[in-house]
Amino acid sequence: MSLSQARRVALAAQGLHRPRPFGGAGGEGRAGVPTMRHVQGVIDRLGLLQIDSVNVLARAHLMPLYARLGPYDTALLDRAAGRAPRRLVETWAHVASYVPPSTWPLLEWRRRRYRTEAWGTISAVEMSHSETVEDVRRLVTERGPVTASEVHAILEEEGRAHPRDRSQWGWNWTVAKRALEFLFFTGEITSARRNGAFERCYDLTERVLPPEVVSAAPVADADAVRQLLEIGARAHGVGTLRCFKDYFRLAGPAVRTALAELVEAGTLRPVAVRGWDEPTYLHADAALPRRATAATLLNPFDPLVFERTRLERLFDVHYRIEIYVPAAKRVHGYYVLPFLEGEVLTARVDLKADRRAGVLRVLSAHREQAAGPETPARLAAELRVLGAWLGVPEVEVAPSGDLAPALAAEVASGVTV
Repeated sequence: MSLSQARRVALAAQGLHRPRPFGGAGGEGRAGVPTMRHVQGVIDRLGLLQIDSVNVLARAHLMPLYARLGPYDTALLDRAAGRAPRRLVETWAHVASYVPPSTWPLLEWRRRRYRTEAWGTISAVEMSHSETVEDVRRLVTERGPVTASEVHAILEEEGRAHPRDRSQWGWNWTVAKRALEFLFFTGEITSARRNGAFERCYDLTERVLPPEVVSAAPVADADAVRQLLEIGARAHGVGTLRCFKDYFRLAGPAVRTALAELVEAGTLRPVAVRGWDEPTYLHADAALPRRATAATLLNPFDPLVFERTRLERLFDVHYRIEIYVPAAKRVHGYYVLPFLEGEVLTARVDLKADRRAGVLRVLSAHREQAAGPETPARLAAELRVLGAWLGVPEVEVAPSGDLAPALAAEVASGVTV
């Protein structure tokens, strides 16, 4: 396969090979608005949506649907994850993620191996604060769905709460929150929904998951790993073992065994991609479109850009998220989104939704090597669509980055390409 073919396969697998069906940047798109059926189609294709608390632009799980559908009512996603019959449930997958309920049983081995799979601050609470774990288990059973702040407040009223430790950098979770996250990781409780502050509302898993999932027979560890690897391979279309296993953060010898079994079954076929020096595989369901014609922004947690080595090999773009880099050392900005044009990434923009002012602020704009003469105009059109969807319809471009002057001129012109 040529690199161009590999790109188009990858984009098609992700549903990013053609213009969004609703509200494209160029004015294209069908009449009407996305429905739950369209949302379900994206869920089925991607297999997971990463969750992240950063809200400088939009929550991480909201953007992949926008990139593939166009402007949609985010209440659809809230309903998919927060009401029965649930189409999404929360668990540790790539990292904290939404997955279809059918994927839940495939991750039981991870929940069982919490001592090595979970963060130390979560796994350690079982031994260091076992009494709080029991208190939290009792409260969720009696009062769920409840948030971590509600549980901590109840324990304070009962005189059983540990004081919050504010001495460490980071989230400074209460002991109650750590206990909740321990029970969440092990699968005893899960998130029934998220509230307006994006806090998990914890409840017993058996009261949240569909009954057929709760009563499903256990999946053998080897079968689960193989199915998870196949989901990652299908979502990628083409890639290396490194790509596929990163989708669910799989590791260990069972992963290579699963790969061999998928190849033997014909689910994966070895292929050669020019310029790639690792064994590469094509999924049996992969499609190769003649061309790719989408134009959309991808947030830092989009499944297309999860695995940075893959991104660099496919698109010749070195991309790193700089949220945790000190401001003075950032190269491109705090929350930087790559811009996809056709089968190439042509720009990256650091965006902030200033909701109080109603402004989508472009804090910096940089060209990529693949940028063309139409890139500023197409990106300006995309920013207008994105801003309108986010409720910040005015776009302002700061004079930072080599693309900023041309982008600012296109935004000021108001011309839609």
